Order: sequence, then C-alpha cells, then structure tokens
Amino acid sequence: MSATWLPSGAPGTALVEARDLAKVFDVSPPWLNRLVERQPRRFVHAVDGVGFCIEAGRTLALVGESGCGKSTVARLLVGLHTPTRGEVIFDGQPTHETLASAQALRLRRRMQMIFQDPYASLNPRWRVQDIVAEPLREHGLVKDAGELVAQVADLLRAVGLSPADAGRYPHQFSGGQRQRISIARALATRPEFLVCDEPTSALDVSVQAQVLNLMKDLQRERGLSYLFISHNLAVVRHISDAVGVMYLGRLVELAPKAALFGAPRHPYTRMLLDAIPDLHMSGRARTPVQGEVPNPLNPPSGCSFHPRCPHANARCRAERPRWQSLAGIQIACHAVEEGRI
Repeated sequence: MSATWLPSGAPGTALVEARDLAKVFDVSPPWLNRLVERQPRRFVHAVDGVGFCIEAGRTLALVGESGCGKSTVARLLVGLHTPTRGEVIFDGQPTHETLASAQALRLRRRMQMIFQDPYASLNPRWRVQDIVAEPLREHGLVKDAGELVAQVADLLRAVGLSPADAGRYPHQFSGGQRQRISIARALATRPEFLVCDEPTSALDVSVQAQVLNLMKDLQRERGLSYLFISHNLAVVRHISDAVGVMYLGRLVELAPKAALFGAPRHPYTRMLLDAIPDLHMSGRARTPVQGEVPNPLNPPSGCSFHPRCPHANARCRAERPRWQSLAGIQIACHAVEEGRI
C-alpha cells in the first residue's frame, strides 16, 4: 500500500496498531498535603484516544509541540507504560497479553526503542562492546565470546562505525557517533519495529542528516518499520511515509506525507507548517505559532485547540470533534467537517 496509515479495523495488513490508546497519570500532591490544603486529586490525560496503524517496512511520524503526548505514545507501544484504556496490537496479537506470557522476551526482541538523548541513554562506565552486546546476552542470541565479538563488530559496521570502536567509552565519541551506538544496540536483537523518540533532536543539523540517512538505509536493507517521534517538521518530511499531528494528547490529523505537507487541513497543522522557515525564498510569509498550549490539568472544553484557532465557533467551544475520514485523510475538526476551511 502507498501509506503507513490505515483506518481502524482494516484487515491484517498492519504490523503495529494502536486502538483508542489512553494514558492518565496521577499527579496529585501527597495525601497529607491534600488533606491539609483541602485539594482534590489531580490527573493528566497525557494520551486520550489515539489510534493508528503502521505497515511493515514503513514509517509513521508523530509531530506536535512539547507536552502533546508523543513520547507517552512511544512508551505505550513498547510496553514501558501500561495503557489506561485501549490496546496495542503487534502482528495481530495484543501486546499486553503477550508481555504477560512466556512469549514476552520474543516480543521484546521484535520491537526496540531509540531514545532522544545519546548522552544519557548510554552507560558511561561501559565500553561500547558491552553496551552493544548487552541485548545479545540478555536474549541468548550468542553462544560464545568469539561469536559475541563478531556480532558486535558487524553491528558497528552497519551503523558506520569501526569494530575498533568497541573498546572505547561513550565519552570518547561525538553526539552523532553516540546515537549510532544506540542504533547498533537497538538492532542487536534483529527487531522488526523501532520506536524512535526524537533520536536526532540533540544533534547538530549536519549530523542529523547523517543519522536520518543511516536510518533510511537500514530500513531499506532490513525491512524495518518505524514510529518516528519529532517536533521538527523538516526531519519528518525527510523520513516519514505518513504523519500524525498531536495536540494535547489527541490526534487531530493523520495523512500520507504528500497530502499533509501539500494541503494541510487542520488549523493546527497549518499553524505548524506556516512557522517553518522558507528555505526556497518563495516569498511565503512565515507566521509564528500563535498562543500557548493550555494547562493539561485543566484542558479546554470541546475542541482542545479552540482557544488558539482562528476558525473556532460556539460548537468548537462546546463539542469535542469526532475522528473521521475525509477526502483521503483522517481528521478531527468541526471547521473542516462543516466546510468552513
């Protein structure tokens, strides 16, 4: 198929499917503080009803401002968080059932995560040999020390490093090289699905391009599927096949890359794209993103974007828009549904 997204419930063509995912965090003060200050318990709906599909060998990117729930979705997919509602389906099986069974280790081999900060995600006391070899040992994928050394060398070559680097420590590498080590570690179990949580945001622009090209090459060679989390739309345009736009824990638009960048429909998507610098000097006006993200502890009624939306009306302020398919995209917006945009 031509895109990585599918309507919910489409027949088994998806490797990964998120169905109505929600995650609520209890951020209440300690019990005694609540008692003395007479405060109620407080909850944050970090993710609220998110659903999408990703096909084998394809990339879905999630974008949005900081705090919109992108990283929480990433952790829900790999089982680092347990959903409050909804489920994750991997290769036709609910992951919560598999992770509670004897097949948990096999599932974890098939999906891995690359974290945002290569300076924090690598143990500074371990040599690269031990960092990359750890998943091989934990999953019992090597039989002896000689095979372990050989596999680590192959993984380092695969990400553009030298086998001689295995004896060095993380502090002896640049940020881009450290992220390559993180990718090598993630590839050690021969996964089919990688969740990439802003893997290039801590890197210089020129180094970002090198890492992104490496990830695209690895995807082509190994048939990998990616969920790529980012707030950088230029990066998303380079690597994705389809894009989901999140706002305050909800998906507001989901479309193939060409459709989203060529003709964005949701006002928030348009706002994000209008803020991108015009590198081609076409004369297009650059409009900064307007307004502030609402307090997630007290989100707006109706459509959560209505305080910042130039097209909002009384319905937007009172009624939450439903998720629907319109003209080849999926969107939640009253203004688009009613033809006001």
